Amino acid sequence: MSTPANPSAVLGGFNLNKLAGPVLIIMILAMMILPLPPFLLDLLFTFNIALAMIVLLVSLYTQEALEFSVFPTVLLVTTLLRLSLNVASTRVVLLYGHTGPAAAGKVIEAFGHFLVGGNYAVGLVVFIILVVINFVVITKGAGRIAEVSARFTLDAMPGKQMAIDADLNAGLIGEEEARKRRSNISQEADFYGSMDGASKFVRGDAIAGVMILLINIIGGLTVGVLQHGLDLATAVNNYTLLTIGDGLVAQIPALVISTAAGIVVSRVSTDQDLGEQLLGQLFMKSQVLYITASILLMIALIPSMPHVAFMTIAAALGGTGFYLDRRERIVAETPAAPAVAPPPEPMEVSWNDVTPVDTLGLEVGYRLIPLVDRSQDGELLRRIRGIRKKFAQDMGFLVPAVHIRDNLELRPNGYRITLKGVEVGQGEGFSGMYLAINPGRVMGTLPGTPTHDPTFGLPAVWIEAGLREQAQTLGYTVVDASTVVATHLSNVIQNHAAELLGRDEVQQLLDHLAKESPKLVEDVVPKVVPLGTLQKILQNLLEEGVHIRDMKSIIEALADHGARTQDADELTAAVRVKLGRAIIHQIYPGMNELQLIAMDPALEQVLLQATQTRGVEGAGLEPGLAENLLRQAGAAVQQQEMLGLPPVLLVPGPLRTVLSRFLRRAVAQLKVISHEEVPDSKSIKVTAVLGGRPQ
Repeated sequence: MSTPANPSAVLGGFNLNKLAGPVLIIMILAMMILPLPPFLLDLLFTFNIALAMIVLLVSLYTQEALEFSVFPTVLLVTTLLRLSLNVASTRVVLLYGHTGPAAAGKVIEAFGHFLVGGNYAVGLVVFIILVVINFVVITKGAGRIAEVSARFTLDAMPGKQMAIDADLNAGLIGEEEARKRRSNISQEADFYGSMDGASKFVRGDAIAGVMILLINIIGGLTVGVLQHGLDLATAVNNYTLLTIGDGLVAQIPALVISTAAGIVVSRVSTDQDLGEQLLGQLFMKSQVLYITASILLMIALIPSMPHVAFMTIAAALGGTGFYLDRRERIVAETPAAPAVAPPPEPMEVSWNDVTPVDTLGLEVGYRLIPLVDRSQDGELLRRIRGIRKKFAQDMGFLVPAVHIRDNLELRPNGYRITLKGVEVGQGEGFSGMYLAINPGRVMGTLPGTPTHDPTFGLPAVWIEAGLREQAQTLGYTVVDASTVVATHLSNVIQNHAAELLGRDEVQQLLDHLAKESPKLVEDVVPKVVPLGTLQKILQNLLEEGVHIRDMKSIIEALADHGARTQDADELTAAVRVKLGRAIIHQIYPGMNELQLIAMDPALEQVLLQATQTRGVEGAGLEPGLAENLLRQAGAAVQQQEMLGLPPVLLVPGPLRTVLSRFLRRAVAQLKVISHEEVPDSKSIKVTAVLGGRPQ
């Protein structure tokens, strides 16, 4: 059984570390309101100084800026802590300052007496100098560095992302390493942007410190002289020393924190901390040390110069340079280590280096990654699972899993759907926005980015989330980004269902049916109908939108006709007759009267003779007749759609396969059925007739 890394931080199943932040902020805010005794002020001022030193030391020992990524938040919290202590100490100084310099605690008294010698004029000058150093020099420089670094980091992001993708494609790094590097790039930009804004906290803190100083002095003199009857000299001594001590005890930690900020943003990321960098780059060149020592010796010869100080430093630098030279000679004279054995020969190329092509793939730009990120519970992942489940229920087989990956070659909001490695669909989706699709009867326009629905090509516009209800009121169909991608993917799967049915899927269908009817499967496949022929038959059905859920009926039909012929088209026709009731129900659910398109008998005879003579799809038709047939079919389909009826053409059995393939090229939505497929219980009503002569 695993135990938490810090057992003391867990109490009753609750992680106490999560309380640290809220409790600290609430305590800081409470200090501005609640009066604090002098002893507690001493503890809090001491804690503030210790916290500043911790932050400075952490900044010195970090090797990369992201190792201290919480620093902008720390800067805000420490600034708020100092201001809260200023408010709390101001209350104590104004209430009890007439009692003497120890009224606000020992820490403020020590800073007022010992650091500035009890001289409030000196203390005031020191305070102003500290504020100027902090505000004008350190904070302004650190803020400028953070601003420039943030801009350069953002400008360099596309190039870095492309470099990562290139390394990934070359096999130099894995998916996990690439994801980690992309995350680091994003965090680096966020860090420098936050540091640019966080520098404003210190600027405001410096201004607030000066104002608090003036308020404390003026308010203290007023309270001491008018309310407590102190003479002006005593009041000036007490309140000014207390105020300056209060200001110094806050400004010194502020200066330390600002120094840490400057160190963090000005560091160049290496595998060394600041101390190692300083020693390695400043004091490791003997020539530099010799020249500096010589200059100091020449300065020491000038009359009235402090000879001892200059000569002492010169001797130290010269001795360090001599030590470095001696160490280099020893290293040069040391025998070279035995040669390292050459790296092993690279492994020969094997079949493991051949990457299989994904049957179904979805590639997304980096801004759509949250939609497919498992760690963020991506909405699109759930929708894709739902699409595969719905397709399996409707069509009768399970499509392969969709392989999802990010592709930096795409637009940030772009996506691409691939089938066996080839693009079959592409579009854009804007996370957090909605696509308002115009179905053809909207009552107004919307502000946004005009586009087209990637699935059906309808005019649409990307709108902000706040315009969703307005768009629905105007008659738009409004969907989010994940729905746009999911709908497009579902449409691609439906249109390419036949290509997704491989031999493995066919074998799985047979294995599933064998659990219920083992003898039927054993007698037909592969004894009567080979597995490849069965696959072609099922693909023919799927190409025309016929589901294959009723595998038992399909195998029974093949058992009846498989001994007579092995032609896949003839066997498909026999299977369609067997599935006739299901096919009609799929097109006309719950209808007893079938309103459909018929064909002129004379045209039927011409087509029958042409197919029997040539036996090819449309090759026996003279060009004028073929063109006229396509034009009339298109007009009839439009008429059916205007009436709200499914576009279905009824033809004789021998013509069904040929006409279905011929007309599908120009009128994709037209369904072609044969007389044999219509159940006896259904009546037929002809709404349009395709004639053989031009009209």
